[in-house]
Amino acid sequence: MALPNINPTTTKAWKKLESHFEAIKNHQVKSFFEDDSNRAKDLTIKWEDFYVDYSKNRITGETVKLLLELADEVGLKTAMSQYFGGEVINATEGREVLHTALRNPKTAQVLVDGKDVMPEIYEVKDQIKTFSKKVINGEIKGYTGKSITDVVNIGIGGSDLGPAMVVEALTYYKNQLQTHFVSNVDGDHVNEVIKLLDPETTLFVIVSKTFTTQETLSNANTIKAWFLESANEEAVSKHFVAVSTNIENVKAFGIDENNIFPMWNWVGGRFSLWSAVGLSISLAVGFDNFDKLLLGAHKMDEHFKNESFDKNIPVISAMLSVWYNNFFKVETEAVIPYSQYLNQFATYLQQGIMESNGKSVDRNGDKIEYQTGTIIWGEPGTNAQHAFFQLIHQGTKLIPAEFIGFANSLHGNQDHQDKLMSNFFAQTEALLNGKSKEAVIAEFKAHGVSEEIRKQLTPFKVFEGNKPTTTILIDKLSPESLGKLIAMYEHKIFVQGIVWNIYSYDQFGVELGKQLASSILNEINDDSIKTVHDASTANLLSYYKDIAQQ
Repeated sequence: MALPNINPTTTKAWKKLESHFEAIKNHQVKSFFEDDSNRAKDLTIKWEDFYVDYSKNRITGETVKLLLELADEVGLKTAMSQYFGGEVINATEGREVLHTALRNPKTAQVLVDGKDVMPEIYEVKDQIKTFSKKVINGEIKGYTGKSITDVVNIGIGGSDLGPAMVVEALTYYKNQLQTHFVSNVDGDHVNEVIKLLDPETTLFVIVSKTFTTQETLSNANTIKAWFLESANEEAVSKHFVAVSTNIENVKAFGIDENNIFPMWNWVGGRFSLWSAVGLSISLAVGFDNFDKLLLGAHKMDEHFKNESFDKNIPVISAMLSVWYNNFFKVETEAVIPYSQYLNQFATYLQQGIMESNGKSVDRNGDKIEYQTGTIIWGEPGTNAQHAFFQLIHQGTKLIPAEFIGFANSLHGNQDHQDKLMSNFFAQTEALLNGKSKEAVIAEFKAHGVSEEIRKQLTPFKVFEGNKPTTTILIDKLSPESLGKLIAMYEHKIFVQGIVWNIYSYDQFGVELGKQLASSILNEINDDSIKTVHDASTANLLSYYKDIAQQ
């Protein structure tokens, strides 16, 4: 069954939203609070350990009502049933989208081509569990009999960004193994990692669905050559494992068939950390914590699947993005986690959101006349406050921001935590209220500043405010709460794609550059190969070859 195929701009709700937008677009959110004493409570969702306050957005209750009408009109409920039910909703690649199945309980049933995939999912989970425990407890040893001390994940895109982000986010829960990630085909990257390693005590996890990805195999072969400087070919099977579907290529590399962890075509790369792609997570924090990560994601799946839209965190978050993207014509969204552990979170979301919804053709194959995918960026607070917050506060661009905070620190330093959270709350308040000209002048007068200086500096110290934010306050950063948070954004991506009438789960946009790179590499390596390029590219290649050969 095909996904609902409805141009959102043709719906009744869209027309109502256009009129509604014109009516409220210049209103101050401050005035909404003044007019409605229940606003903060009405526009907040409390679910388990999540407290999501979206009351500081440039919306009214009517906005929410109309946005949810839009979700209904584009067939979101039907699409959700297809999403969880294993329909082929990645139609352009002929695949199901079933990363949610990876975190289902064992008793669930999910059919793909009439076959229940849950038994094989749990077979692989058991394989991950057994292998992780043996490495962590020292039962699996290197070729000289020494225990493993370091794990290197070799992958790129979803085979790197998800595991790398989670491992850093869960640093507090890590065991004795040191974890490293090699992704970029830049040789300087892999060589800097190699400098940290001992071949006798390092385990390498090669993650590539096809086992043909250029960057991953280049890095794997470079590492293997380095490894063989001190070991023989037989030792490869003790130090290299793979997550792949290409059994023959993996075996040809020298990896023992028992150390191949399967993947499935119905799991997209950027949603694959829940699968064996997360092996490095299980090795870094232990399988029990990896399983808690999956449990948290499953809980968010159930919330998304079963909760009414008006209390549904991913639905509300997605529809707010639609509101800003398509009516305010906002192009970017900031994600600001107030936790250094989430240092790579925005980077991870960039792939998830921008690769999924960066599309300009609808599900009919027609050119789209409205805006789709948003540009995602961000860094942890409070560092971000001393960097780009100036632009958000006083710049000319409207930038909605999601603030993610944790009520309790992990190390328990309350002084630091109170200072961190005071900034967390202060920034959203400042973005809401700003600072008026009158307040600036009053502040100057209180400090005895002369009238001449007051006149000169006042325009520069006025903040217009009315900058929209959503606050996601979570009790504590744990494997389970992180699983919920990641799954929340996965479902947000899905909802946005349904509303925009696009296919979110292919990524043909990354292929053209890869194809051209392959032909250019041949040209670089063989002077007899001449390819027609535009004048700029031809000139750059010529200059590179001259410089590189010196």
